[in-house]
Amino acid sequence: MVETDALALAVSTVRAAGDFLLGQCRTPVNVLSAEGRDIKLAVDRESESIILTALQRDSDYPILTEERGKIGAVAEGGQPYWVVDPLDGSLNFKNAIPFYCVSIALWRDGDPLLGVVYDLPHGSLYHGTCDTGAFCDSDRIQVSGQNDPGKAVLATGFPTKRSFTPDALRELIDQFSTFKKVRMLGAAALSLAYCSAGKVDAYCEDNIMLWDVAAGIALVKAAGGWVSYEKSDTLEWGLNVRCGSTPSLFNRIGNNASN
Repeated sequence: MVETDALALAVSTVRAAGDFLLGQCRTPVNVLSAEGRDIKLAVDRESESIILTALQRDSDYPILTEERGKIGAVAEGGQPYWVVDPLDGSLNFKNAIPFYCVSIALWRDGDPLLGVVYDLPHGSLYHGTCDTGAFCDSDRIQVSGQNDPGKAVLATGFPTKRSFTPDALRELIDQFSTFKKVRMLGAAALSLAYCSAGKVDAYCEDNIMLWDVAAGIALVKAAGGWVSYEKSDTLEWGLNVRCGSTPSLFNRIGNNASN
């Protein structure tokens, strides 16, 4: 499957899942679990089923997905693999906070090839490949170009699996203090999509799961941005991520291994 065909499949698939989720917005939300800082909704799995049906019907690539894990031989050093988040921002969806999305990415050997993020409340589709550029609907997008953290807006969040010890939180506050403003949207993929379009200048989170950020990292890279990510020391499929218009936004707080 060539990348143009894969992108077309990813776009049609996120639209199908997104249209389903939009149809569920005004119905009672079925909460499957709400343990600790995490929440799982029935629509998460229903959206995932729609995505898996489409990807498995029209592609032979293995899939890594939030709800069901690995489907097929997902591994570095092999063929491309899909990375799926069927609903990023589940709590926002449940509480009608208008920041949630569906995301699909294609990665190979630990690097992004393409990403698609469907911003459901705003009806915007972010898509692109790392070779051909990034778009919001039909408009080409690019990162802001801001290189001064004192003038930059950082998007970040508190992943459910990150450390909340006083030392870890103090380190996070030190990172925040270098930026002009900080925004927490509650959806990592959407935060990165906004970074790719220059709506925010930078994004960082530690111990964030690959499916939360795979499509967004691809978009930032496709939009001419700088991306850096390394594997978490504690979580399988966890990443520590820094992305932005330029690496200089993170010079004062340190960088991860650049990719």
